[in-house]
Formats: sequence, structure tokens, C-alpha cells
Amino acid sequence: MTLGRRTLLTASLALPFASAAAQAAWTRPAGLAPDASIPLWPEGHIKPPPGLMEQVVQRSNDPDASDRMLQGITRPRLDIFRPAKPNGAAVILAPGGGYRYVVIDKEGYELARWLKERGVTVYVLFYRLPGDGWTNGADVPLSDAQRAVRLVRSRAKSDGVDPARIAFGGFSAGGQVATSLLTRFDAKVYDPVDAADTLSARPDVVAGFYPVVSMAPAIAHAVSREKLIGTNPDAARETLYSPERNGRADMPPLFLLHAENDSVVKVENSLHLHEAARKVGVPCEAHYFAEGEHGFGLMKATGLPVAIWPDLFRNWLAARKIV
Repeated sequence: MTLGRRTLLTASLALPFASAAAQAAWTRPAGLAPDASIPLWPEGHIKPPPGLMEQVVQRSNDPDASDRMLQGITRPRLDIFRPAKPNGAAVILAPGGGYRYVVIDKEGYELARWLKERGVTVYVLFYRLPGDGWTNGADVPLSDAQRAVRLVRSRAKSDGVDPARIAFGGFSAGGQVATSLLTRFDAKVYDPVDAADTLSARPDVVAGFYPVVSMAPAIAHAVSREKLIGTNPDAARETLYSPERNGRADMPPLFLLHAENDSVVKVENSLHLHEAARKVGVPCEAHYFAEGEHGFGLMKATGLPVAIWPDLFRNWLAARKIV
């Protein structure tokens, strides 16, 4: 029996109420699925807060443009997209969602498939959310990001990637996850659990796509800020979680993409991080477009000058000798 896209998308709406087996299979619509999915942490290592339950919500009424989000993440993991002929490059993607959920398609699977077609092995990261009741909630996204980089390095031989050619990119709030690795890749935010944790969590390059960066009230994305550091953080906490205030000379090279008319995440997030990188002598390639608003991904950029951004990103990866 052949299932159409409408049938598959309708089925995804029922998953929050489905069995555990059905819930585990949510990533497998025909032609769209990752090639594998691996847990970030060993079985039993993390204990979800009481009552937390993963739910998939379909946000699109267009059967040809799936736009799902994952809430209540209890099983942080990497969904892997493997090219037929790997070129040795690895890209880890952290989708956005305002630290309330993680987008699946628009900022995860879409770019993953695009890069896969060009020889890149892609890992879409479903990270824990800081407002879901985890212990040390503000650091769980960073813990998962560090673990993701280390895990990919530990799997380099079996996955056909070069452990010295790992990029980490993030969209919107996922951009905050990514840019936190610029300055806190070596922060001790979890205790080692296995041999993978002996490896470096520093990506070789970092990319922020219309990223949330700063926790400064004047430019912060208010929802992300509240979820990450609370409603009344002190100045030290606000600074710690603002990558643009913690520039260091050993940060990875940086790629930034932002629309100047972004009404959700102010372009100043990218501008201030760009300046911070410049001050410490870290290479930063930045592309600012007049139009695009927020969350354009691949599909919503169609017809605008910003639609060239995936090629700009890939060309930058090539210039940095990642692809």
C-alpha cells in the first residue's frame, strides 16, 4: 500500500496520543526520514522530570509542506542523514523553537536533506529544553550540544566523517545552542559518562542562522531568555549566557545569517556577536539581507534574495575546508 503525503501528515497529528512504539517511529514518513537515529546518552543516564512527555505537533495545513515541532523532549538524540558518497564533512544542526519546542522539518530535516544530497553527513539534534523541569535546566541544551559534538567525533570512522571537519549550526533558539559552543565548548556542565567524553566538544566551525544570541533585555528574544535564565536573572547570569559578551581568541570560525527586518529575533543579536568575533580576531563571515523576516528556512526564502543562503553556507564550509 502506498501512503500519500496527506495521509502521513495526518497520522503525525495522532502521535502525541499513540503507543510508545508508534511515538518512537515518528521520524519515518516515506522519503523524508533520517537514515538512523541514535540516543545522546546511555540508557538510564538521564531521568526525565515527572510527567514530561514527548509530543509531535503539526503546524502546517499544507500537505506538501510539513512543519512539525517536538515538545517535551525526554530522549535527546541525533537523527542522521547519510549521503550515498560521504565527502567526510559532518554538520550538526540544532533547530529552533524559542526553547519551548524543537522544530523538526523547517530548520532540521529540510537543510539536512539538502546537505546530504551534496555529500555531507548531517546530524539533526533534538536537545532538551531548559523550561521543562530538568535539574540545572539552563545548561541542559549546552550539555546536549557538547555531547553531540563528542559523540559525532567518537563515531567518525563508522560514519565516514573526518573528526577534524565538524560544523555545528543552529537556527533561532538553536542558534543560541550553537553560539554557546563558541565560548563554552569546554565548560564543565556534565560529568563524563563514557569514552566519547574524553574528546573535544569544540566544533571546527559554528554557524548561526537568524540566531538568538544575547540575554541582554534590550535585544534578547524575550521567550528564549525567560526559558533559559528565568524572569529575574542577576547580571552575572545574564552575562554567562550571552556569547557575545564572552568572546575568546580560540573560538571556532563563525558564519552568521540574518534578515534585517526580523521582527522576532533582532538582527543586533548577530551584529553584536559579529563584532565580538572581530575584536578577538576570530574569522566571521556574515550575511545580512533586507528581507526575510524570521524563520525563513529554505522554503520561505523562495523568491527573495535571501534564498541563496544555503549556497553561501556551503561555499563558506568549502572555504574553511570542511566540505
